[in-house]
Amino acid sequence: MATDWELDRTFDSANGRVRWARMGEGSPVVLVHGWPFSSYIWRDIARALSARHTVYVWDLPGYGASDRYEGQDVSLAGHHQVFASLLEHWGLDRPAVVAHDIGGAVALRTALLSEKGFDRLALVDAVAAGPWGSPFFRLVNRETDTFGQLPGHLHEALVRAYIADGADQELRAETLEVLARPWVGEQGRPAFYRQMAQADMRHTAEYEDRLNELDIPAAVVWGARDRWLPLDRGRELAERLPRARLHVVEDSGHLLQEDAPARLTAVLAGFLADGR
Repeated sequence: MATDWELDRTFDSANGRVRWARMGEGSPVVLVHGWPFSSYIWRDIARALSARHTVYVWDLPGYGASDRYEGQDVSLAGHHQVFASLLEHWGLDRPAVVAHDIGGAVALRTALLSEKGFDRLALVDAVAAGPWGSPFFRLVNRETDTFGQLPGHLHEALVRAYIADGADQELRAETLEVLARPWVGEQGRPAFYRQMAQADMRHTAEYEDRLNELDIPAAVVWGARDRWLPLDRGRELAERLPRARLHVVEDSGHLLQEDAPARLTAVLAGFLADGR
């Protein structure tokens, strides 16, 4: 299925070729997606923010249009190293960063362990501190080999159901198709379980006790009906960051970009303008 979302540039990273795009003019903003999504979830928000900002979007290694291959490092540590390299490639010293799901951990590792300066950071239903992951995610993390043996049609049904569960509202058929497509077929199925197999709590534990060092404006934006990372996790995160403000979006789940794109855009636009 063709879409009007295309990442037209590439970066050869240590973990494979990464697809990315840039749009708009103004102060730089980098959008980071999470699991098991791609930059496609930012499509409407990126275009809206590009009216006042230069917006960078990219697919993490192993996701979306970026390379997927056996033996690939798709751990949080690997993603953080690629993100740090991308920031250097783009020539960005202190961009604003907006990160969702495991993208939050990638951004936090980059800020705290690679000491890459951010102007401000918005964390949207973000993985930040352990324990993290939905009950299903943790189950598959323990039993990856077993789930990897599912027949193709059952695997595809599982992928679609899992992605749909991230949203509180019913996803449009086209959206679900685009998000599920990278995870099916001979290349996609092992890539799906590879991501889960390499999920490791130690990669957030390495920076958790340093969250209070992140002395920059921060927004913690959370769907009130998030079934994967309950709202209490957002409240805890906002309390641990010294300059954070919590924004709760009602009637929304983990996938705020689909449940409430207009409300999320309004929160982010305000935060990027005044840091609140």
